[in-house]
Amino acid sequence: MSNPIQQSEINALAWKACDTFRGVVDPAEYKNYILVFLFLKYLSDVVRDRREELHKKYGGDEERIARAMERERFVLPKGASYYDLYEARDADDIGDRIGKALDAIEEANKGKLDGVFRNINFNSEANLGKTKDRNRRLKNLIEDFANEKLDFRPSRIGSQDIIGNTYQYLIGQFASDSGKRGGEFFTPSEVSELLARLMAPQSGMRIYDPTCGSGSLLIKVAEQVPDHNYSLYGQESNGGNWALCKMNMFIHANDNAQIEWGDTLNNPLLVEGDKLMKFDVAVSNPPFSLDKWGKEAADHDRFNRFWRGTPPKSKGDYAFISHLIESLNEHGRAGVIVPHGVLFRGSSERLLRKAFIDENLLEAVIGLPAQLFFGTGIPAAILVFNKQRTTTDILFIDASSHYQDGKKQNRLREEDLQRVVDTYTAFRKAPAIIADDQRVLAEKYAYRASLAEIQENDYNLNIPRYVDTFEEPEPVDIAAVQKKITTLEGKLAEVRTEMDGYLKELGFIK
Repeated sequence: MSNPIQQSEINALAWKACDTFRGVVDPAEYKNYILVFLFLKYLSDVVRDRREELHKKYGGDEERIARAMERERFVLPKGASYYDLYEARDADDIGDRIGKALDAIEEANKGKLDGVFRNINFNSEANLGKTKDRNRRLKNLIEDFANEKLDFRPSRIGSQDIIGNTYQYLIGQFASDSGKRGGEFFTPSEVSELLARLMAPQSGMRIYDPTCGSGSLLIKVAEQVPDHNYSLYGQESNGGNWALCKMNMFIHANDNAQIEWGDTLNNPLLVEGDKLMKFDVAVSNPPFSLDKWGKEAADHDRFNRFWRGTPPKSKGDYAFISHLIESLNEHGRAGVIVPHGVLFRGSSERLLRKAFIDENLLEAVIGLPAQLFFGTGIPAAILVFNKQRTTTDILFIDASSHYQDGKKQNRLREEDLQRVVDTYTAFRKAPAIIADDQRVLAEKYAYRASLAEIQENDYNLNIPRYVDTFEEPEPVDIAAVQKKITTLEGKLAEVRTEMDGYLKELGFIK
């Protein structure tokens, strides 16, 4: 390969393919068409590459090639590849042909891709327009992916995760384009990276996300396992996002991940017998302060997840936290992204907060900068829970002022991520009991609070109560300021006199 493949160039080309739909179809809708086609192109290129390899190996013996292809990770039925659709791109029924190709792929890969394409209709008049316009748009879409630089054959891209990176890039771009609606299915990559490093999963662990969206957070956590020996589990209530997650897992070679479609709070589907499945690591970025989350059924929950108390009807944050903790095994750890109100709101939420602290489950509270998330400028926090704590102290980190400023969205830099992780790691390795004068771990950044301090604050976890970020104002030289004011007043009088002279010359005043 003469010229190395640039990830940024491929990302740009894939993003440009969206021009076919911009201004016509809402980004929340057209993301499905683009991502499905990217997925189809990936499958087609992998199969094409493998067939060429087997053709050389078996000297063109089609029978042996066919038998070998049946043992591959997935089956691409005859007539269902991207290249078949490219040849038929001028057909009047191209929308129907795409739908039939996707149905055939699902049928041939039932265990891994069953139902993945059920939520998308390439023959939709509502989304893609009437027949003539729809056919033109679909033809443009097919031709966009014919660009030679969007060739995802493994023999061309090598071991690089080009397709996976492109998929993640597009999901992030769609989230940014869609605002709040996009933010519902995507956690910014650096926030996912931070949570993944904090969890630091080990070989053989079960990893779980009950609100997995497009699966980006789950994948980030899995990437932390050094020998790739893990099992992934997730549940997602939105059918379109569930399909994206299934495709995302497949592209990242996690096609054995168990991803369920359903409402986690009202119908958890990851169960063993009559109990919730238990996990070593659980992560989540649930919808902030979800209204009407299902309080009316919580008191009769068959899994008894809300035995500590029922969260308020209008705010589901502690419902998700309760589910996470009840899904951990005896040594499990969880990380969840929450709005700051979770740290200090009263009534039933205070009682739940108290229960988690008194059980010695809460390990760390980490404040993040504002404007990290798509569709909301509010700052969030990460709560870390641990079933095997060695101290009753709780770590507080105020990372709110450590970030790279952006026009629309702020970003966490590598040094920002590493500082949080290093501080948390040092806290976990420190002695269970320390002297009071050792509680400030880093000035204006990190503090190790005792249980007694938490109780004195009535279980309020608002970070400024523990991390002192007060900046002493610079002393003001009153005499110098007065002198400057006198000088400015003199100059102002001179300007007024000069202005009056001009106005007299012009006859505006006498």
